[in-house]
Amino acid sequence: MINTVGVIGSGTMGSGIAQVAATAGKKVYLFDKNLDALLKSQQKLEKVLSRLIEKGKIDKVEKERIQSNITHCQSLKELSECNLVIEAIIEDKKIKKQVFQELEPFVSDQCIVASNTSSLSIASLAACLDKPERFIGIHFFNPAPLMKLVEVIPAIQTDKNVHINILKEIEYWRKLVVDVKDTPGFIVNKVARPFYGEALRIYEEGIADFETIDAAMVAKGFRMGPFTLMDFIGNDVNYAVTESVFKAFYYDPRYKPSFTQKRLSEAGFLGRKTGRGYYTYPREEQHTDHDEALLNYIGDRIIMMLINEAADTVHQNIASKEDVDLAMTKGVNYPKGLLKWADEIGLAEVVNNIDTLYHVYHEDRYRCSPMLRTMAMRDEQFFE
Repeated sequence: MINTVGVIGSGTMGSGIAQVAATAGKKVYLFDKNLDALLKSQQKLEKVLSRLIEKGKIDKVEKERIQSNITHCQSLKELSECNLVIEAIIEDKKIKKQVFQELEPFVSDQCIVASNTSSLSIASLAACLDKPERFIGIHFFNPAPLMKLVEVIPAIQTDKNVHINILKEIEYWRKLVVDVKDTPGFIVNKVARPFYGEALRIYEEGIADFETIDAAMVAKGFRMGPFTLMDFIGNDVNYAVTESVFKAFYYDPRYKPSFTQKRLSEAGFLGRKTGRGYYTYPREEQHTDHDEALLNYIGDRIIMMLINEAADTVHQNIASKEDVDLAMTKGVNYPKGLLKWADEIGLAEVVNNIDTLYHVYHEDRYRCSPMLRTMAMRDEQFFE
């Protein structure tokens, strides 16, 4: 049983993970070398919990219980009692490894060490430890207290009991857990690449502008269009993930980054946080009449590419079909599970649409997943 949890990094993600663990009744040690960051974390938690009281979701007793479960500290030595330590710092492999190596002498041999990385190799991070079998990936989504999904990623070194214990533990924290193979991007950041990449490709070909492409995806049921979402995430962050996945998959053209996004990042047009990205902020509302056929073409093209990526994720044994659909609906709020969506459209129709793109471009980017093609030939579906 995990009773005491350490969290390294008191930024938005680390503070959120600490809140989730404390709410689940765990004693939490939130570490950060930066005292100002720790104070900001405390202040933000006070505001968040006070807001929950106002909304009637918790009472003052619960607020005090959660706060009393969190101890803020500036020394890794104070994590010595922890059964589990989760790192949530900058997405830099070298820095993460340095922190893990500093941490390991202070914790017991039974302590599980985890990273909240969204795309780095879990096996590579585990390799820096004297006991790599204790290491695992636990990827929360931002904001951690609100987002239900957590990706659990064992490394090839991870002990089976560690894997099983973490799956059970994170479920106890009232999260929806998906079990993922240690592959670049895991489920969500791998499968979601076409949502951004194909939208950028459509723009670069002059087929439609940012606003029209966004409108097409909102019309298909997505909460935000790809350009609105990239501005929200930050062009620098989104581009870095795309570039990381592209390199990690040996430059597979499916994940090829966009010069449009690269140039915006280089110019410092990062989105909402800089006041300018694909749009200028504060953003004026647009009331444009769009051509319905064009919206359908854009929406269908991006969805076909998403379905293809989801099917290939199952084909490559990265995750189950159930976990892929759960990850995309609960991790990034897609309107439907992509594989269920494929069933509704009809797999033969999906394959035909992807093949049409391939015949136009003759690029490996548009190759159809073998699983989709085989299932379509057999007149099968992903779900009954």
